Amino acid sequence: MPTPSTNNQGTVTAIRGGVVDVHFDGDLPRVNNLLRTGDDNAIVIEVALHLDTRQVRGIALTPTQGLARGAVVEDTGEPLRVPVGKNILGRAFNVFGNPIDRGEIPTDIELRTVHSKPVPLAERSTRSEIFTTGIKAIDVLAPLERGGKAGFFGGAGVGKTVLITELIHNMVGAHQGVSIFCGIGERCREGEELYREMREAGVLDNTVMVFGQMNEPPGARFRTGLTALTMAEYFREDLGQEVLLLIDNIFRFIQAGMEISGLLGLLPSRLGYQPTLASELAALQERIINTRRGAITSIQAVYVPADDFTDPAAVHTFSHLSATIVLSRRRASEGLYPAIDPLESNSKMLSPQVVGERHYRIARQIRLTLATYEELKDIIAMLGIEELSRDDRRTVFRARRLERFLTQPFFTTEQFTGQEGRSVSLEQALAGCDRILDDEFSETPEQALYMIGAIDEVKQKPASAAPPPKPEDAA
Repeated sequence: MPTPSTNNQGTVTAIRGGVVDVHFDGDLPRVNNLLRTGDDNAIVIEVALHLDTRQVRGIALTPTQGLARGAVVEDTGEPLRVPVGKNILGRAFNVFGNPIDRGEIPTDIELRTVHSKPVPLAERSTRSEIFTTGIKAIDVLAPLERGGKAGFFGGAGVGKTVLITELIHNMVGAHQGVSIFCGIGERCREGEELYREMREAGVLDNTVMVFGQMNEPPGARFRTGLTALTMAEYFREDLGQEVLLLIDNIFRFIQAGMEISGLLGLLPSRLGYQPTLASELAALQERIINTRRGAITSIQAVYVPADDFTDPAAVHTFSHLSATIVLSRRRASEGLYPAIDPLESNSKMLSPQVVGERHYRIARQIRLTLATYEELKDIIAMLGIEELSRDDRRTVFRARRLERFLTQPFFTTEQFTGQEGRSVSLEQALAGCDRILDDEFSETPEQALYMIGAIDEVKQKPASAAPPPKPEDAA
């Protein structure tokens, strides 16, 4: 996007990778102002520090190849601004708001700064509301908060991208809202595949995609989240819409800040992280809230370094999340999709005061049943299920039917599986789980509960449906 000029010029005095020092004879640019230099002003630098009354230190948002000492630098007089408006829907952008999908530059748009302040407490909504997703395993066991943040923990190949595209599909259908996907540290292959899959699934028209790729400087990756959040705030405040903000991966945001901190020469804190980790993460997370006009609900993929949940990046991220959803590779290998681990996943919203006594009771009974089944798996593997007591066998049969009922065919995978997608209301999901816990389907083959929507579809399920691999076989 074109940036205005203030005729306030300086000269480059030092270059160290992505860090550039600039001397100004006149007024110093403000912190976060953009500076432009190089051929055709193609190199963009964001002011990070004031070194003295004449020098600033900036972080390059673009590669600095070809830049030399003495080069003329121009102060734009304003921070990074990105386009907002209805015409950005269905498009893919970089951190500057420039389209990267080979399409035309959107028209009838407005440019807004990415450094806006969080909404004051007086204007925030204080009601705790459930954000229904239409996915049984999430709505029953780890309900999301409207205007809250949920973390998805999972490695490659466990269905994380499929779950994200399904959430976008359900968001468009059920909540009449928009979705914004923010790829921080995305690989080119991942971004291209996601864009193509979303286009083929028919959910791209109500989605905005923002990418900060792995090959870009840390400054660009560090600001990608703010670019996406600024676009989300427009749909929330100006249009009063529900917004689903998907961030993949929040750890890459922290990692980019760590790289910038090292480039600036700041003294690192524990494990090499930046001393400003908490404030930088809070500056992003505190803008994801619900107001009287609309709500931004965020789903964030979280990478945990070396599976160490005491790592500072994980600890600071956990403090902002209202729901934690763990995707299990073992469940994925058993064909139980979505591969959400019902025992490891949890939500602050799962309390009687928020979801009600009935929902809370059913969720607790499901977890108790599945936990007992996990404890009995070793005995089943060694001695067989016949050696269990009658009550334990009933618990195992109940747990296996619950596991299969919590699977669900997705709309975004219809073209691959040939199965029609299902969106299940919270009441339908609770009723199905409650009836299974009451042993209403104890005589029903467990495969009849596999990959269905509401529990009433059991009678329509053909008896020859192929069951997934048995958990005790995998144990």
